[in-house]
Amino acid sequence: MAILNHRNGPRRPMSDINVVPFIDVMLVLLVIFMITTPLLTQGVKIDLPKTDAKAIPPSQKEPLIVTVDAAGNYYLNTSDKPNQPITARTLNYLASTQLTTGTNAEEQRPVLVRGDNNVNYGKIVEAMVLLQQAGAKTVGLITQPTVAHPTN
Repeated sequence: MAILNHRNGPRRPMSDINVVPFIDVMLVLLVIFMITTPLLTQGVKIDLPKTDAKAIPPSQKEPLIVTVDAAGNYYLNTSDKPNQPITARTLNYLASTQLTTGTNAEEQRPVLVRGDNNVNYGKIVEAMVLLQQAGAKTVGLITQPTVAHPTN
């Protein structure tokens, strides 16, 4: 049975797609991503010391970075939860497994320590000792470059 439209005869099915709900969903997703993206920054908030050190040349392997925050807690960038503190024993174990899983012992991945400017120096040295016990041949320190002031 056909539906009759008194003016134009039989009514035909509409073949256009209604995109308004699609646009609404896309705008909601856009707002969600705009809100959550700044919250997804990886790493621990620390205040790095400022120095005029040279930059390390980039390497092909991802560096193993240990972070020591102002409270003296350790964080490892390659752990399952890099934003949660770990104990010294866990740091030693995870670092040793990461450093011994390489294909060539000569091409060891870079090992770096990020220490907060306000942390006790002993905690940074302790992290470096733990990394050396785990098998790191060399351990580097990460600093923030100083801002160069223009001269007149």
